[in-house]
Amino acid sequence: MPSSRSAVPPFEVMTVLDRVATLRSAGRDVISLCAGEPAGGAPSAVNAEAARLHAEGRPFGYTPALGIRPLREALSGHYRRWYGVELDPERVAVTTGSSGAFLLAFLAAFEAGDRVALARPGYPAYRNILTSLGCEVVDIDCGPEVRFQPTVELLAAAHAERPLSGLVLASPANPTGTMVSRDELRDLVAWCDGQGVLLVSDEIYHGVTYPPGADRGASALDESDRAVVVSSFSKYWGMTGWRLGWLVMPEDLAPAVDALAGNLALCPPAPAQYAALRAFDDSSYAECDAAVADFAAAREVLLANETRLGWGVAAPADGAFYYYADLGPQLDRWGTSAAYASALLEATGVAVTPGRDFDARLGDRTVRISFAAGSAAIAEAVERIVAFQR
Repeated sequence: MPSSRSAVPPFEVMTVLDRVATLRSAGRDVISLCAGEPAGGAPSAVNAEAARLHAEGRPFGYTPALGIRPLREALSGHYRRWYGVELDPERVAVTTGSSGAFLLAFLAAFEAGDRVALARPGYPAYRNILTSLGCEVVDIDCGPEVRFQPTVELLAAAHAERPLSGLVLASPANPTGTMVSRDELRDLVAWCDGQGVLLVSDEIYHGVTYPPGADRGASALDESDRAVVVSSFSKYWGMTGWRLGWLVMPEDLAPAVDALAGNLALCPPAPAQYAALRAFDDSSYAECDAAVADFAAAREVLLANETRLGWGVAAPADGAFYYYADLGPQLDRWGTSAAYASALLEATGVAVTPGRDFDARLGDRTVRISFAAGSAAIAEAVERIVAFQR
C-alpha cells in the first residue's frame, strides 16, 4: 500500500497538459496557456554548446554531487552581475531543477512536524513536498488587499498561535506574478532572522519582470546570509527540460545538503551543466532579455482585453508570465473554474489552468493563464474565449 506521506494531490497543470497532448494527437488546434514554459527555449549559445559537446563524444560521467565547480563559480558571478552580491561558490549547490533544490533545502533545514508558512494562493509543490516530508504547512491567506504576498503582520499572527520554523516566499510568485518591494523584503527578512524562522526565497522568476529590465527582483541575499535561495535555469533562460536549478545555502547547511544530494540524485544532469556555462555569455543575457520583452508584449495584449474577458478581480502581474483571475460572472454558468476550464478546452482548444492547485479555499473560483506562449497565441486565445462566453 502507498505510504501516508505519499498521499499528495497530483499537479493539475500536468493533467491539463495530458489532455492537450491527446487533443493535438487527434489533430485539434490547441493553444496551451497552462504551463509556465517559455516558448523560445534555451539561448543559442547553450544549444550550440550542447550540440558541440555531444558531437565530440564526451561520455558525461557523474559530476560532483553539488555540481561542477565552473558552473558554481559562474553562478557566483551571476549574483555579482545582477545583485552586486559577493557569493562564495561553496554556498552554491547545482540541483536537478528547482524541484531538487526545494527537496534538498526542506530536508536539510526542517524536522518532521516543523511548521512552515506559505502564501495562499501559491505554488502547490511547496505544500506537497513539505507534506510528504512530514512538515505542517501553515497557510497564510494573502488576498488582493496585500497584493497576494505575506506581510510581517500576517506572519506574526501565525507565529503567535504556535512558532513557525520556516517561511517560503516567492517573488515574483506563481500563480499571481506579484512581487514584494525591496522594503517589504527587508522587513520580512528582519522578522524571520529576529524570530529564528528560516526564510526560503523562491527567486526562479527573477529577470522576468515588468517593465523589462527595470527591476529584475530583489534577492534575499541582499539582506541576509541566513536565507536560503532557490532559483533555476527554467524561466529566464527558458531551459525547462534541461532540469537544472540551484540552491544558495547558509554555510552551516552545506555539509547536510552535500550528503543528501549525493544520496538522492548522485549529481545534476551532466550535459546540462556543461552547456549551461554558456548561459552567462553576454549574448545569452541579451537573448533572454529579448524573450522577456516578448512576454511583456503578450502581457499587454492580455491586459488590454481584460474588459472583454469580463472576469473578476485579477492579480497585478508584476513578474513571471501569469495572469491569475477570479472568473466572476462565469461562475454563475459553470459553477467551478475546473468545469469552466474543461469546457473551454473541449469547445475552443484553449487550455488554461483551474485555480484549485494554487488555493484550496478559493481556487474553484480562479484560473491561471500563462502568457509565455507569446502575444500571437494570447491574441487568438482571447478571441476564442470571448466567443465561447457569449
